[in-house]
Amino acid sequence: MPERDRDRTDHLVALVRRHLDEDGDVLGVYAHGSATLGGLRPYSDLDLLVVLARPTTYGQRARLTGELLGVSGGEGRPVELIAVVRDEVRPWRYPPRREYLYGEWLRDAYERGAVPEPEDDPDLAPLLTMVLRADAPLYGPPPATLLAPVPHGDLRRAITAGVPELLAELESDTRNVLLTLARVWSTLVTGDIRSKDAAADWALGRLPAPYRPPLAHARAVYLGQETENWSGRAVRSCADRLVREIREIRENRAAYGAGE
Repeated sequence: MPERDRDRTDHLVALVRRHLDEDGDVLGVYAHGSATLGGLRPYSDLDLLVVLARPTTYGQRARLTGELLGVSGGEGRPVELIAVVRDEVRPWRYPPRREYLYGEWLRDAYERGAVPEPEDDPDLAPLLTMVLRADAPLYGPPPATLLAPVPHGDLRRAITAGVPELLAELESDTRNVLLTLARVWSTLVTGDIRSKDAAADWALGRLPAPYRPPLAHARAVYLGQETENWSGRAVRSCADRLVREIREIRENRAAYGAGE
């Protein structure tokens, strides 16, 4: 990780502890995402998971959100920070419960005064899986001491549940939607959670040629190799083909030898 990003990550850990670590409530802070899956890319967020001993208060969440608005994005990388309460995710149950979420796609709501609330979140299944596999503590013990492993069946269930919502964002967030669909397909087949560019590589080797160009462009933009331009590209056809592959695996998973 570049030193500038490492300094910002250290600052984020200190910020979290300042707002949430009353009586030792912050049990651990963990890196995940691009930083642990092959390295940060030009458009990568700084992804952090916080594990807490007890639920937060409204005031804690409001103050943390206000400070994150000032440090996320701008000249630095966007921040995605998620917190869970240990006893809400260990022992494992589905759907898991999220205590707090900060992400730049919600900035407008935060600036209008919205404060993140605890809620059930199936997307925690792949996130916790990444945290456990990365084993990258920024503060606290190894994540396996605080988090339970996610059963493969629940991981599959969670990543496919979000596909309709992804498709709804195809026009507004084309690059990330195509890359995430490729990652879902890859994970369903292999059980591994790859970086977005590695998942695109995997999918490009399996897509029929007419559907490859939009995904190849998404990968190149993600790596900083091309400027984003979707004009004249068959984006919907590519997305529909990726969804078709995902749906076929979901409906015929026994044919792929995928255990639960």
